[in-house]
Amino acid sequence: MGAAGDMLTAALLELMPEPDTFVEKLNEIGIPNVTFRREDSEKCGIHGTHMTVLVGDVEEGEDLHEHTHEHMHEHAHDHPHDHFHEHTHEHVHGHFHVHIHDHEDDAHEHVHEHEHAHDEEHHEHHHHHSSMHEIGHIVADLNVPDKVKDDVLAVYQLIAEAESHAHGVPVTEIHFHEVGTMDAVADITAVCLLMNEIAPDEVVVSPIHVGSGQVRCAHGILPVPAPATLHILQGVPIYGGEIKGELCTPTGAALLKHFASRFGDMPVMKPTAIGYGMGKKDFPRANCVRVTLGETEGKTDSVLELSCNVDDMTGEEVGFAMDRLFEAGARDVYTMQISMKKSRPAIRLCVLCSEEDRDRIVECMFKHTTTIGIREASFNRYVLDRKFETLQTPYGEVRKKTSFGYGAKQVKYEYDDLARIAEEQNLSLTEVKRLLK
Repeated sequence: MGAAGDMLTAALLELMPEPDTFVEKLNEIGIPNVTFRREDSEKCGIHGTHMTVLVGDVEEGEDLHEHTHEHMHEHAHDHPHDHFHEHTHEHVHGHFHVHIHDHEDDAHEHVHEHEHAHDEEHHEHHHHHSSMHEIGHIVADLNVPDKVKDDVLAVYQLIAEAESHAHGVPVTEIHFHEVGTMDAVADITAVCLLMNEIAPDEVVVSPIHVGSGQVRCAHGILPVPAPATLHILQGVPIYGGEIKGELCTPTGAALLKHFASRFGDMPVMKPTAIGYGMGKKDFPRANCVRVTLGETEGKTDSVLELSCNVDDMTGEEVGFAMDRLFEAGARDVYTMQISMKKSRPAIRLCVLCSEEDRDRIVECMFKHTTTIGIREASFNRYVLDRKFETLQTPYGEVRKKTSFGYGAKQVKYEYDDLARIAEEQNLSLTEVKRLLK
């Protein structure tokens, strides 16, 4: 049933080992005049978490700010409508799949909030608008990692670009209404911070239920999904249904679009933690979002080996050919010393590539070697999943690759970074590795 920041926050929060401690952390990140509050909640017999964002002493509904973000989009929504069924799966190798299923329960809330719950007082007394530039200043002052700040701004950028397209004005003229600015920043920042803490390797999102019908806003009546939401969800599988109302708001859509590695069914996984994020209202269906964190085993794939024998190329020519093959998309290129007929010394050139790169690799091999024939063999591979990260060290940035799967874990630092540190510090590579550990 779409997506909303408060429910995503609540669901992800339940994956944390100490959720109350994390809420304290949220209240210390420095969002002006904002307080996060976590409450236990029950829907249709399911226990979960409900998150409330207080701006001053007033509880702001996400749906209120979702569309009041932009001064032209003053929809009065109520947080809970968007349900983000997020099955989060973490592979043994460090893969975190998030499967997002929308719950229909919050849908009606959008309808009623749009029709009746629009707070006139907010619109009477809050006329200040925040531009992307001003949002950038707010985010810059937050006490969160730079990666989280980048994620928050990227989500806001998706929303601003969508509103720009929907209303035909430049992004620089898009403004976010004060009524929803702080709690919007709160919801988006909370989700980004939680995703940074959980550090998923993969996020899988189900097709998104966007709702149906129409929604009332400051400009009149708009179709569901709202133009900005639909713009954000281009390229994403979505569907409507019998639920009348706006189930996925621009903020929810932007969060899904930003963090989704792919959209589809939940992968085979071993669940290790489950989180339920609850909406405020009650419906015949459980008004919640579910996130499942789990592990998957190592995976297999197929690879092609293209090879040829050459006995009339110099070492320099072979080296040049290897460089061109890597540029053409080869996964690996290597040579072996062999003896051909009449005991001539020769080289076997082997190239590993994917099937989709085969034609390009074959063309490259014929162009840059003297061979007149190429052999092809197909192999199944058992592969470890890989996670890449950049470490901040006293000696500068160091790139690290961690491989997981089949009960194994391997860590390797980028050679070029090790070599740079070794030269700068007059150390051996072994000593540099020891320092990094």
